[in-house]
Amino acid sequence: MSGSGAAGAAAGPAPPAQEEGMTWWYRWLCRLAGVLGAVSCAISGLFNCVTIHPLNIAAGVWMIMNAFILLLCEAPFCCQFVEFANTVAEKVDRLRSWQKAVFYCGMAIVPIVMSLTLTTLLGNAIAFATGVLYGLSALGKKGDAISYARIQQQRQQADEEKLAETFEGEL
Repeated sequence: MSGSGAAGAAAGPAPPAQEEGMTWWYRWLCRLAGVLGAVSCAISGLFNCVTIHPLNIAAGVWMIMNAFILLLCEAPFCCQFVEFANTVAEKVDRLRSWQKAVFYCGMAIVPIVMSLTLTTLLGNAIAFATGVLYGLSALGKKGDAISYARIQQQRQQADEEKLAETFEGEL
């Protein structure tokens, strides 16, 4: 018991995803999109490997690797027989949303650059959408109209004061 307590204390603070203000349903939406993206990458990657063109085979292998990485990061319980799955998932959970967005979108673009076919486009679309969802969460929540109006009023008052100072300086 003391070993697990020490490991929990060493894990540190809560993941940044909670600090960024992601709601629980948006976090689950991102995870669901990641799992669906992994499934679509795996199926399309298998279809992409059934060819004689070497770039299509390379793109298919990359897509299958993307599927494994997405499952490892978003749903580590699907990879319970991989010893390092929970460790990788914990490290990925500590990443900020924009870092996940860049990583997932980058992983999805590579096979499309290798072989621009309908299979690679459709197979990587959901994986890319997962990156877009994480990127949107990095932007944050939309502000309310009252605070926006208050900021605009403060800016307008500051501009009027500067304008009045310039007129007084000319006289």
